[in-house]
Amino acid sequence: MENKPIARTLRLLSQLMELHNENPFKVKSVANAAFKIDKLPFALASKPTSEIDKVDGVGKSIAAKVIELLETGSIGELETLLEQTPPGIVEMLAIKGIGPKKIATIWNDLKIESIGELYYACNENRLIEAKGFGLKTQEEIKKIIEFKMAADGKFLYAKAQPLILQLQESLATWLNKVEDDALLGIAGEYRRLCEIIEEAVFIIGTENTDIIATELTTYELAFAETATNCFTAQTESGLNVKLFVVPKSNFYLDYFRLTGSDNHVNKVLELAGDHLFNSEEEIYQKAGLDFILPELREDLDEIELAKQHQLPQLIDHADLKGSLHNHSDWSDGVHTLEDMALYCKDVLNLEYLGICDHSKSAFYANGLNEQRVYAQHQLINELNVKLAPFKIFKGIESDILYDGSLDYDEAVLKTFDFVVASVHSQLKMTQEKATERLIKAIENPYTTILGHPTGRLLLSRKGYDIDFKKVIDACAANSVVIEINANPLRLDLDWRWHRYALEKGVLLAINPDAHRKEGFLDMNYGILVARKGGLTAEKCLNAFSLNQISAFFESKKP
Repeated sequence: MENKPIARTLRLLSQLMELHNENPFKVKSVANAAFKIDKLPFALASKPTSEIDKVDGVGKSIAAKVIELLETGSIGELETLLEQTPPGIVEMLAIKGIGPKKIATIWNDLKIESIGELYYACNENRLIEAKGFGLKTQEEIKKIIEFKMAADGKFLYAKAQPLILQLQESLATWLNKVEDDALLGIAGEYRRLCEIIEEAVFIIGTENTDIIATELTTYELAFAETATNCFTAQTESGLNVKLFVVPKSNFYLDYFRLTGSDNHVNKVLELAGDHLFNSEEEIYQKAGLDFILPELREDLDEIELAKQHQLPQLIDHADLKGSLHNHSDWSDGVHTLEDMALYCKDVLNLEYLGICDHSKSAFYANGLNEQRVYAQHQLINELNVKLAPFKIFKGIESDILYDGSLDYDEAVLKTFDFVVASVHSQLKMTQEKATERLIKAIENPYTTILGHPTGRLLLSRKGYDIDFKKVIDACAANSVVIEINANPLRLDLDWRWHRYALEKGVLLAINPDAHRKEGFLDMNYGILVARKGGLTAEKCLNAFSLNQISAFFESKKP
C-alpha cells in the first residue's frame, strides 16, 4: 500500500473522531500522522513493522493502526466509527470549507444527513441560523455542491437553462456571420422540459454543411467532430454539448427526430411516411395528428389523444391566481409575512397567498408551537384588513409523523384554512410503511394538500419508495390535492404520474415552497413540469380565483 491511501485513511479517522467528539489530543495526533505520512520520501509499507513507530510523527499508537491497515486492509476503530455515521455525513467530510465541527452541527442540530439535504438547506437559507455559519459560508458550500453535481455531467433544468440559452445566443451570433439564413434550434431533453439535463443538443440547418463544419473550428467553444456532421464539446461549467449540422431541406425532420423520445418519433414517422417537411406541424399533419408540443413527446398517451383531437390545453403561468405553500420568517423563511404578501400582490399580481410555515415538530426549522400559531393568525387577520381584497390564507406545513398522524390536535388543525401535510423526517422506510404512512395522513379530514409526496431531492436524494397508485387513489377518495413542488430540486409529484392523478380526478397544485420573495419565481419550473405532465388550468388548485379557492377550502372542512 502506498503512502497516500494510508494518509487518506488516517485523515478520515481523525475527522470521524473529531465528529464524534473524541479526545482532541488523540484527534490531533492522528491528523498530524496523516500529514507526515503523506509527505514521507519513502514508502512506509517498505519498513519492517518493528520500525514503523520510529518514523517521525508516527509513534506506537499510530504505528499499531498503520500495521493493522497494512495487514487487514482496514482499521477496526475506523470501521466502528463508520458504522455509527450516516454515509451522507461521511461524504460531507470531503467538502472543502466545512470541517468536522461544522458537520457535527449540520448533523446533530439541523438533522441533515446527506449532501442533497445540505444543498436544499442552503437554498432555504437554513444554514445561516446555525452556530458557526454565516451567509458567506452558506454560499460557498452551495457553490461547491453545485460544482460536484456538474462534475457528474448532470444538471437540474434550472441550472442548465441559463447555460443553454446563453450558448444559443452565442451560436446564433456566430452563425449569422457565417451564413445569415441558416436555421438553428435547441432539441433534446431541454426542449422536452426534462427535469434533468445530461447534454444540450443543438441543430443547424444550412445550404453548406461543409463550410459550417469547417468554420466551427473558429468558434469559441472547442467543438470536435465525433461522427459525420456531429460535433461535441463541453462548456467551462461542465455541460456536455452536441451539435448536428444538417442540410437545410432536412432541418425540420431532424429537428423532430432529435427532440422526441425514440418511441414517440418512430410511431409518428410510421404514420407520416418518409418525406421532406417544411415544418414540424407538417409532420403531424401528414401523420393525421394534431400538433403535439415538444414537452409531451414522451410516448405516454399523447399520440392517441392527438388522433382523437383531445390533447389538453396546457396550463400557462398567466393561469395562476395565487401561490400556496410558502414560508416566512416565522419559521425558516427569510422575509416577513407582509413582505411575502406584498410581493405576491404588487409584483406578481396574484389574488392570494397561502402561508404554510413549519409545524412544531420541525424544531430545526423553527416550527410553530400552538401559541405561535395563534399569534400568526392574529397578524394574518390584521394584514387581510390592510391588504384587501388580496387575501392571506392561514395554512401550515404539518409534518406527517412516523405513524401517519399530523402534528397538532384537532383543536389547532381546525383553525387553519388549509393544511399541507408533508414528510420531513424518518425517511428510511419500506415501500409498504411509506405508503401506509402517507395514506393515513391523506385520510385525516384536515389534510388539504399532500406536500412533495416522495421527499426526493433531484441529483441528491432518491425519494422514499411509495405505491403511487395507492397514494393517488387515496387522494381521489378523500378529495386531497397533490402538490407539484416547484422547487427545482424537488419537482415532486413526478410528471410521469400527473396523468394518472388527473384521470382519477385529483387536483394538483403548483407550489413554489418559497422561503424568500425570489422563491416565488420557482413557480416557473413548476409550470414547465406541470405542462409536461399534461396539467390544465381547470385541474390546478392555485389557478382557481379567490372566490373559487375560498369555496374549495370551506368545502374541505370537516
